[in-house]
Amino acid sequence: MSDLANALESVTNVIEAAEPDIAAADPQNLMTVEAVQKVLNRSRASVYRYANTDTLILNPPFDHTRLNPESRQHKEDPLMFHPNEVARFAQDVLGIKQVTIEISQSPETLTHQLLRQVLDELKIIRELIEKSQ
Repeated sequence: MSDLANALESVTNVIEAAEPDIAAADPQNLMTVEAVQKVLNRSRASVYRYANTDTLILNPPFDHTRLNPESRQHKEDPLMFHPNEVARFAQDVLGIKQVTIEISQSPETLTHQLLRQVLDELKIIRELIEKSQ
């Protein structure tokens, strides 16, 4: 394959690999303190007591006895929790036997649409290059 085809293939692979990461990093997939409060049926204050936070360390290391929030960039950022972490905490620490957390898929954003269009165009270009060889 030519250098152009190799470059297109690597860009295509990066975009394909980035799509799940974008969805995972999407704030709609994370749970706010209020959502955790409803799932665990606990008060807001209890959720903050359970949370693995420290006034001196922005992102403290994982603690299996605490509710570990997602990494934050600034202290002012709200605490957000991954649903799997909430389920783990509820089962392992609180002893709740059955935990059901429903996550609704967020609507496709403009970024997703643009990435999908770029990916489609790259696939077409790749096919044309492969046909011309």
